[in-house]
Amino acid sequence: MAKNHRRKQQAKVIRIFRKLHRTTGALLFFFFLFISITGLLLGWKKNSSGLILAKTEKGTSTELSEWLPLDTLKLTALKIFRDSISSETSLEIDRIDVRPDKGVLKFKFKDNFHGIQLDGATGALLKIENRRSDFIEQVHDGSILDRYLGTSNGQIKLFYTSVMGLSLLLFSVTGFWLWYGPKRMKRISKNS
Repeated sequence: MAKNHRRKQQAKVIRIFRKLHRTTGALLFFFFLFISITGLLLGWKKNSSGLILAKTEKGTSTELSEWLPLDTLKLTALKIFRDSISSETSLEIDRIDVRPDKGVLKFKFKDNFHGIQLDGATGALLKIENRRSDFIEQVHDGSILDRYLGTSNGQIKLFYTSVMGLSLLLFSVTGFWLWYGPKRMKRISKNS
């Protein structure tokens, strides 16, 4: 009688896990689809022949002492942005990626997905890039919603990544139990 009760309890747990697994999967299907596609694209970005992540160009000198001052290079990048990309878009710089080994600086702007690569020694324009990988990354982690809805501290990203991370954890646990539970029940039944 005790074995039969235990078997019923195990079957009940498996049914609950199956329902949790199925319901969570149905509710979050599109989010998992976005995460998987964008994750795949991000994994391939360096091997996309410049389609997702622009190739970093080479400057004329890797010797930092030969480079122009940073503020001069910044002003050059801002002028190029105004003249070649947009005179109406914000010129706020999000970050400057300094690549001494390639002799180049990459300027990434805050409110758009453009970048400018300059030669560190001459200030010459090496490339204007569309930063597709930044867009894909923001879709992947949900911060694109913070950007377009104007939330201040990444609240949507935090909520989104928490829900998706906990859901993936739930999927892992319930998925494992849906695979292992019946095997365990068969083994116990066989040994009885």
